[in-house]
Amino acid sequence: MYLLTPKNEPGHEPENRSGDEDLELPLFCLSTLLTATNNFSINNKLGEGGFGPVYKGLLEDEQEIAVKRLAKTSTQGLHEFKNEVILISKLQHRNLVKLLGCCIEGTEKMLIYEYMSNKGLDSFIFDKTQSELLDWPTRYHIIIGIARGLLYLHQDSRLRIIHRDLKVSNILLDTDMNPKISDFGMARIFGGNQIEANTNKVVGTYGYMAPEYAGDGIFSIKSDIYSFGVVLVLLEIVCGEKNRGFVNKDHSNNLVGHAWRLHNEDQSLQLVAKCLGESINVSQVQRSIHVGLLCVQCHP
Repeated sequence: MYLLTPKNEPGHEPENRSGDEDLELPLFCLSTLLTATNNFSINNKLGEGGFGPVYKGLLEDEQEIAVKRLAKTSTQGLHEFKNEVILISKLQHRNLVKLLGCCIEGTEKMLIYEYMSNKGLDSFIFDKTQSELLDWPTRYHIIIGIARGLLYLHQDSRLRIIHRDLKVSNILLDTDMNPKISDFGMARIFGGNQIEANTNKVVGTYGYMAPEYAGDGIFSIKSDIYSFGVVLVLLEIVCGEKNRGFVNKDHSNNLVGHAWRLHNEDQSLQLVAKCLGESINVSQVQRSIHVGLLCVQCHP
C-alpha cells in the first residue's frame, strides 16, 4: 500500500481542486483487491450505478471493504472517480462514508470504502418487512445524523461542498444504524463568498432535485436542503413513500403537495408511515415535518 500524490498536468486543473495541498491517499494493489473480492465474484456484488459496480471485499486483516469499480466504458464515471478522490480524501466526519484508498492500475480505477453492513437506507424504508425494523427512535436518529453530515459539508469542513445528489440510496447505514452520506461524484466545491452556481449539464436524480436546479441548472446549499427536507425528513423517512410515483385517490398532488395539504388542514400526522405504530414521539414527528416543509417552501 502506497501514498498517492496526484499532480496536475498543464491545462488539466481538476474542476473541484481547492487549495494547493497535495492529496495523500492509500493506494491499493489490484492483486489485493482481486483476492479480497474473490476476483470480483458476482456473489460479492453489492450493486451498480452510473459509476460502475460495487463489490464487498475482505482484506487479509479481516477488515471488510466496499470496492467501487469504474466501468471501463463510463466517461461520466471517470469524472466522478476524480471528483470523489479529490473531495472525500479531504473530509472526515462520523456521518460521511470513509474513503480508505483507491486503486489505479492499468485500465482499472477503483475506490475503496469502509463497508456498511446495513447497506442503503432505501433498502429499509421501501421494503415492507425491513421497514418494520426502523421504529421512530431509529428513524429520528438517522435524520439527526444526516443533518449533522450535511452541516459539516456546508459549513464545518475545510471545503464548502454541495452534494447535489442527496437521496436515501446514498445514505448508508453501519452496524449500529448510524447514517453516512455517500457518493460524492457529482459534488461541487464553493469557495470564498460564493453562494450559488449554475450549469448547463444538470446531473442528479429527478424527484430529488430542487426546482431551480432541475429547471434552470442553478444549485446552491439550498439545493441540498431541499433534498434533505423533501426526500429524507418529510417524505421518505417519515412517510415511507417514494417521492417519485406518489398517487393519492383523493387528489392529483405530488407527495410535496400532499404534505402541504395535510399541513394546512392540521393533519400532518397522517403522513406518518403506518408501520411506526406507537413508537412515534408526536413532538419529534411534528417538528421533523415542520422542518421538512420549511426546507421545501418556495422562498426559503
